[in-house]
Amino acid sequence: MGAVQQDGGDVAQHAASVHPPGLAVAGIQGSAAVLPLPVSSLRQDSGVMTGNQIEALVGMLVTFGLLVLMILPSLFGLAHERRMDRQVREAQARAQKSSDRSTVPSTATWYAEGRRSKKLVSS
Repeated sequence: MGAVQQDGGDVAQHAASVHPPGLAVAGIQGSAAVLPLPVSSLRQDSGVMTGNQIEALVGMLVTFGLLVLMILPSLFGLAHERRMDRQVREAQARAQKSSDRSTVPSTATWYAEGRRSKKLVSS
């Protein structure tokens, strides 16, 4: 704290006198807390990715790829279940529609029913 008092008691002024070039300093008046903040406008950006940035990008892409590989089978299963449910509903609707219609027995059914009833009577 003595060095701050030698610079006139202003934390921001002291930080400006001792911080490395290329860093802005955030200080609170009357406080000893000095936070170095990188200033992007002072850096020269060549537009080329550094090795660390490439490694981070590859890591993120691998993580995203693993996430997709883990989620993809469940999405396929969900789509399959929905398709099967739709087919079951359609089949039930067709069955309900066919049972609602009054059916007239065919001639063969009518003839067979008549013969069975005659056999029961004659026995």
